[in-house]
Amino acid sequence: MSGEAPKPVPASRGPLPSLQAHLPKDWWRTLFTATYLKTDGDVVENDENTRNEVDFLLAATGLKPGDKLLDLCCGQGRHTIELARRGYRELTGIDRSRYLIRLARKRAAAVGARIRFCEGDARRIRVDRGSLDGVFVMGNSFGYCDREQEDMDVLLAIHRSLKAGGIVALDLTDGAWLRENFQTRSWEWIGKSELVARERELGTNGNRLVCREIIVSAEKGVVRDQFYAERLYTVGRIEDLLHQAGFEKVVHHGEQQCGSDRNQDLGMMANRMFITARSVPAGRRQKQRALAVSVILGDSTLPDPVKRDQRFNPEDADALDRLKAALAEIDGYEFAFLERHASLLENLQNRPPGLVLNFCDEGFRNFPTMELHVPALLEMLGLPYTGSGPACLAACYDKRLVHQLAAGLAIPTPWELICPPGGAVDWDQVPLPALVKPNFGDGGFGINAGSLARSGPELAASAARLVRQCPGQPFLIQEFLPGAEYTVTLLGNPGTGLASLPIIEADFSRLPADHPPILGYESKFLPDSPYWSDIIFRPAQLDGAERDQLERSARELFERLQCRDYARFDFRRGSDGIIRLLEVNPNPGWCWDGKMNLAANAAGLSYPALLRRLLETARARISAHSQRQPQASTL
Repeated sequence: MSGEAPKPVPASRGPLPSLQAHLPKDWWRTLFTATYLKTDGDVVENDENTRNEVDFLLAATGLKPGDKLLDLCCGQGRHTIELARRGYRELTGIDRSRYLIRLARKRAAAVGARIRFCEGDARRIRVDRGSLDGVFVMGNSFGYCDREQEDMDVLLAIHRSLKAGGIVALDLTDGAWLRENFQTRSWEWIGKSELVARERELGTNGNRLVCREIIVSAEKGVVRDQFYAERLYTVGRIEDLLHQAGFEKVVHHGEQQCGSDRNQDLGMMANRMFITARSVPAGRRQKQRALAVSVILGDSTLPDPVKRDQRFNPEDADALDRLKAALAEIDGYEFAFLERHASLLENLQNRPPGLVLNFCDEGFRNFPTMELHVPALLEMLGLPYTGSGPACLAACYDKRLVHQLAAGLAIPTPWELICPPGGAVDWDQVPLPALVKPNFGDGGFGINAGSLARSGPELAASAARLVRQCPGQPFLIQEFLPGAEYTVTLLGNPGTGLASLPIIEADFSRLPADHPPILGYESKFLPDSPYWSDIIFRPAQLDGAERDQLERSARELFERLQCRDYARFDFRRGSDGIIRLLEVNPNPGWCWDGKMNLAANAAGLSYPALLRRLLETARARISAHSQRQPQASTL
């Protein structure tokens, strides 16, 4: 998908704080011109690369000279022309760039190759339904679209065009490798009179690489200042998309390397994965069984010591109804909801699911201290499940332990004092104002407007209240951080792709003046409280360096604590301007109005889209694990 020649850029805009902010939505409509063949010619006009790539294509697919083939996003036609030289006759090439299509026709005519080259959009392939034996997308031309759904539209269009059992081949960048290894800046000479300088950055949610390319002529100065991007797909994510689009027998054939005539920056062409899949006949696709998923939740028939009045309330029922409605929108899965903990073991043993969606953040039998018991049970049964394991949940339940670990990673944390139950406290050493909170647990339990102490007597009273509320448990006295509160949500896993959703910020400006700006129990469980109604969440107001630092800290903690699939990290700015870690939640709330879904909304993901992504993230991890350890029974 490429396009028309843009108007020349007379001058560069200079340094930019964010490349993504300047990225056109359909950048591919204007990028692919004669200039593209200059800047990328060392790779895409390289005859040896073309021959090697066609060799790889034929070896992986087994396509025969008599097959009807489509080169989608064909560019200047280098792969189809090479196939024609090898005796392939039924060839079509489609590309959005009028310039490249005209060039492809001219080059094909010059060598006597009869190839049908057409200008068109990859999302709407204009060929007869079920007419093709094979479709290939070569040269890293997949993942250009602004939204992932548009990439899915490309795969659906390919599926419609293929015969039953037809093959699709995708040659695309290895997103997991590139995310960790891309060059932030590079420059190279093109010939003797032009220089191309490139800048790159990860998009705000970490799943796109955004690039800026400035082309400077020794005679004319800056002649182009252009932006482009590519979605960073992992093997697991592409497998999921292909299955959703109606393909089967997905095979990853390994990495595809390429050379450069200039021996310079390969950019997104450096490490590419080559994947094939077969089209599933429409009739058989309808008969395929959906993956059975058991959703484990808190038990609404039992008391819950954390919730209002120690029981499930109408807002809990509403959240569950919204969850069920959202999951019903996800194709390819069949959901069963396990809400009765007394029969949980029996249900899992008698009807073992293909996957467990562990949304039991209340804990087994609604005891917060038994939150880790649910994944421990699943481990013992050998059932694959979403989210973090029992060891991670146990570690993150202890706030002081997490802060000590964070300090070892040079991640700032608040000053705090852990107080043993019944132990004496030297109140004079505590900096005021201070927050008194439980050391164990989450959900804001034990934290309310009275937890903030501005004087010695208030501090003693807050501590006494907490001792009564949580008898026998240690508590924390922590410096109060008066600045903005931020939440980083990570989705994915190291090795298969770990990305950050947009960072969100709690806006306390609408709270009454006599209400301390905190996110405590009232904001989560008391609908009549201003904390419930007056706190809003918005995209965080952070500069690029602070955003990068928070995401980097979250990633370090995610890996060190062995979080899996998804986790939430809360930070807050101190009076000195330094942003410090508050807590890590490896089993964050799944509700439609929870911070994880609000962050997803900021990324343009609907509630069903977020839930699908959680499922697919876990499946990609489980698949990667089984490939490394095929005999392992627990994941």
